[in-house]
Amino acid sequence: MNPGFRWVVPLVTNVIKLDLRTTVMDVPQQEVITKDNSPTNVDAIVYIRVVDPEKAYFEVTNYRMATVALAQTSLRGIIGDMELDEVLYNRDVINTKLRDTLDRETDQWGVKVERVEIKTVDPVGAVKQAMTEQTAAERARRAAILRADGEKRSSILRAEGTKRSMILEAEGDRQSRVLRAEGERISLILQAQGEAQGLRIIAVGSQPLDKRAITVLSLDALKAMASGQATKIIFPFEISSLMKQAARFIGATEEMPEEPSMKAMPAEDVLGSVPTDEEVKEILREMDREIKTEVSVEELKDIGKKKKIPEEEADPDMMDEGSFTPPPPDVKEK
Repeated sequence: MNPGFRWVVPLVTNVIKLDLRTTVMDVPQQEVITKDNSPTNVDAIVYIRVVDPEKAYFEVTNYRMATVALAQTSLRGIIGDMELDEVLYNRDVINTKLRDTLDRETDQWGVKVERVEIKTVDPVGAVKQAMTEQTAAERARRAAILRADGEKRSSILRAEGTKRSMILEAEGDRQSRVLRAEGERISLILQAQGEAQGLRIIAVGSQPLDKRAITVLSLDALKAMASGQATKIIFPFEISSLMKQAARFIGATEEMPEEPSMKAMPAEDVLGSVPTDEEVKEILREMDREIKTEVSVEELKDIGKKKKIPEEEADPDMMDEGSFTPPPPDVKEK
């Protein structure tokens, strides 16, 4: 009967009402054995809708009961062809297969299966316990692998850190030793230069003195030695020559000929080029800059050579590295 006002003859016509809306039917839970012989309890939900009321009434006695029974048998067959792991992981595949099967079979009843959903997949107690133990063992295995990998990486990083620390410590110790040796070398060079220049000054200052003055100074030195508090007096081997010169000086034997005295040299020629405090400080500042920039050892060795006198102008007797002043011409000849 179409919508609208219709005549119904009593005792002749029987009116049957069918709901054409989507109906939700619950498939009862049933125990299904999977392909790997694992008993599992499964239930589902089916969404159907009547599209042809005449077929739904005349082709089947009760389309609801028929659809539920068909869903149970079809679900048992689909899950029986799958393993338990596939049932747990591939619910979408089961839903699609079951919907296609039900829709194809219920089409002759005028019923449309719109959707099928697996509601519960519950393995039996023994299977569930085995699955729990398997899951726990798998988790323990993954935890052991992750823990071992973490310890491995930690050991590698710790060894790498120790290696880098030892390398840096050795490098720092090497640079410290090089710089300390370089400082001691420069200190010894400067000290030797000072002593050499002092000896030059004494040599140049003694050049104008004749033998008489030297004899007087020697006698004064002997007098100073004799006036001490020591109980022992040590005389040098040259005491005889000294007495002979003293005798000549007082005229006991012969007259001492006059010897021409050497003329004094200018102070600047005696001292030479003495490094000033500013030059020494400049050398130290340059060494600090070299250290901050992490220069090589070969570059550190050339720090004290930047103001070196050319080789052709240096004294053959003073060819040590770092000498600054050539000796006076007179001293070089002697």
